[in-house]
Amino acid sequence: MSTVLSRPPQGSAAVEPAPHPAGPPAAHPGPARRERPTPAGRLGAAANAAARAAWKSLAVLLFLALWEFGPQYFAGPSTRVFLPPLHEVLAAGARLVETGQLQNHLQASLTRSVSGFGLAVVSAVALGLLIAWYGWLNSFLNPLLELFRNTATLALLPVFTLLLGIGEESKITIVAYAAFFPVLLNTIAGVRTVDPLLVRAARSLGLNSFRLFQKVILPSAVPTIFTGIRMAGTSSILVLIAAEMVGAKAGLGYLIVNSQMSFLIPDMYAGILTVSVLGLLVNILLVALERHFSRWRTAVGAGN
Repeated sequence: MSTVLSRPPQGSAAVEPAPHPAGPPAAHPGPARRERPTPAGRLGAAANAAARAAWKSLAVLLFLALWEFGPQYFAGPSTRVFLPPLHEVLAAGARLVETGQLQNHLQASLTRSVSGFGLAVVSAVALGLLIAWYGWLNSFLNPLLELFRNTATLALLPVFTLLLGIGEESKITIVAYAAFFPVLLNTIAGVRTVDPLLVRAARSLGLNSFRLFQKVILPSAVPTIFTGIRMAGTSSILVLIAAEMVGAKAGLGYLIVNSQMSFLIPDMYAGILTVSVLGLLVNILLVALERHFSRWRTAVGAGN
């Protein structure tokens, strides 16, 4: 029996069947999986983090140890009266907390500081954006701003006291004055240092002035603005403490100077320590806010 072989018609190419793979089809490569850290790896990471934290806090711990043991073992009795050990200061602070005095003074200072600081930030950011955006306004106001910027805040304390009295208005106003110029100057600098290439690219995309300001100028200036806000936060607390020492019936500044005049030295140091901790917490809060409003920078940097 003969086998008939079929040939493809002329003009058409013969198609050979593709050979089947010897094994099963290869799986499509998916995204790389992150390996889970082993218990030893997690323990090592925790140990490294603890070591970094201990190193960063070592200077503070040494200072506190010197404060505790220095007056007891290296100072005479007369010096120890004016520089008590740390445990006596902490005990005095605990007594102030138990009686509620520290909370009342802290609340009074925070109310004045937050009010003046908030007024300064809102007004300084708004005015700084206008001055940086409009050149004619900058040339008009710059001499006056330079004059007031170089005037010490505490030098104007008698003026605020004479005009507004010794009540809350004078203290809130001087806090606002002290916090105004750091925010204003950093706002102007932040707007002026925006990359010109970003501005040109935004204009080439058809953004009008308002959208350009909203989408490019303001986000780029946020880190510099927050630098000024952090400086203003520290200045507002320091100036307020000085103002409360002059004429006040409540507040941390009043607590410090009244304790000094009453010869309650541990209470005085407890008030000073409270001011230091308050300033540290304010700075931590402002840094967290800066990171929140600058997340887009982190995202852009992580994508590169």
